[in-house]
Amino acid sequence: MPTARLERIDLPEFGMPDVGPELPDAIYPARIARLRQRIGGRGYDRLVVYSDREHSANLAYLTGFDPRFEEAMLVLGPSEDPAILVGNECYGMAGTAPVRMRRHRFQDFSLPSQPRDRSRPLAEILGDEGIGRGSRVGVVGWKTYAGAERIDVPAYIVDELRGLVGPAGSVENATGLLIDPGDGLRVINELEQLAVFEYAACQTSQGIRRLLAGLRPGMTEREAVRLLGWNGMPLSCHLMLTAGPRATLGLLSPGDRPIERGDRFTVAFGIWGALNCRAGFVVEDAAELPEPIRDYVHRLVGPYFEAVAEWYGALRVGQTGGALHEIVDRRLGDPFFGIFLNPGHQLHLDEWVNSPISAGSTIELRSGMVFQADIIPASGTDYFTTNIEDGLALADRPLRDAFAAGYPAAWDRIQARRRFMAEELGIVLHPDVLPFSNLPAYLPPFLLRPDRAMTLASGKS
Repeated sequence: MPTARLERIDLPEFGMPDVGPELPDAIYPARIARLRQRIGGRGYDRLVVYSDREHSANLAYLTGFDPRFEEAMLVLGPSEDPAILVGNECYGMAGTAPVRMRRHRFQDFSLPSQPRDRSRPLAEILGDEGIGRGSRVGVVGWKTYAGAERIDVPAYIVDELRGLVGPAGSVENATGLLIDPGDGLRVINELEQLAVFEYAACQTSQGIRRLLAGLRPGMTEREAVRLLGWNGMPLSCHLMLTAGPRATLGLLSPGDRPIERGDRFTVAFGIWGALNCRAGFVVEDAAELPEPIRDYVHRLVGPYFEAVAEWYGALRVGQTGGALHEIVDRRLGDPFFGIFLNPGHQLHLDEWVNSPISAGSTIELRSGMVFQADIIPASGTDYFTTNIEDGLALADRPLRDAFAAGYPAAWDRIQARRRFMAEELGIVLHPDVLPFSNLPAYLPPFLLRPDRAMTLASGKS
């Protein structure tokens, strides 16, 4: 592979969608039908899906409804309409969901001190939904654990379920049905969902692009974050933007501190289905850095970009997660780079669904998976970090053909991004790889010169 270099690059305008694509209502009953097949295969009598504001993706995926302010819980049996337990404020909203659900007002899900006088006891509701002695119940919370008995749902719900089924029944973690990194329902996306996620990625990546173009010393962090142009779509994580000493922590929200020349800087913008992140120094060139780290591009950014480029080049349907991990470990395994999280993970309504990318993983990547190129060096030194986080999808030939036919404008953007990556950055992608970002692998290390970015392409000047 060629050596990465910092060059002036004309980043084209890839275009922006005028309106967002909508998921058809029929997609939700189809998802529930697929889940019911898996429930039957596991031998469950009922599946319980718990949701709160922070962890609503599983419920939203199945029903098109996500709770606001409150918690909610879906009870899914083998045939009848699902039942939804909601509090005072979400009762009406749940009734407008695109999938038909029988509603139970369960007021313990309501905010503190709100009325509790119009709902039945939880045990009675669950009993009427078919959960009783000897029942086998799967519970979908947020995460999977080493043992199926570990369930990250409020204890009073799990206790009630275990009391209802008794010693002859079982209550176990079934979250893997939806988020297993190899075949979970939510890690294999339909065509329509991919189009929605490409739209989301346009919003976040264009926001980061505006920020890079408009960043100036003297503006406060809060002034800088306005450049992202958040349009009100649900966030998948808090808006993150920090400069100076706080930037090392990465996850913090913007404050009132003015951004200074020479600062470290990091920003991340995530909405449902997309996240983009960039990091670097608020300078024009290496001469503005402290003398000991003026080799920042050579020491950190160049090797990082070369690793990410090889990672991109290896992506395809059928590739193993272990092979992708090996690339990053081989290139950035030196403790200096501080890589300790999975080098890439699956993306959905939540910023991190799961990851098949780990040492020795034999999980094969599948058509319909959406990934975030999330390879984060945490050097812990004055070199700080660098970062390219962009979203992409994998699609086999039939899915690509369907995408091109169904969403031609989005398809044109994807093809333009692929050409840019190959011709200007020297990153040649397998046909299966669909880049969703309007900053596709574009990495300017010196943020006051966003026109100068890393490349492997020959013939650049």
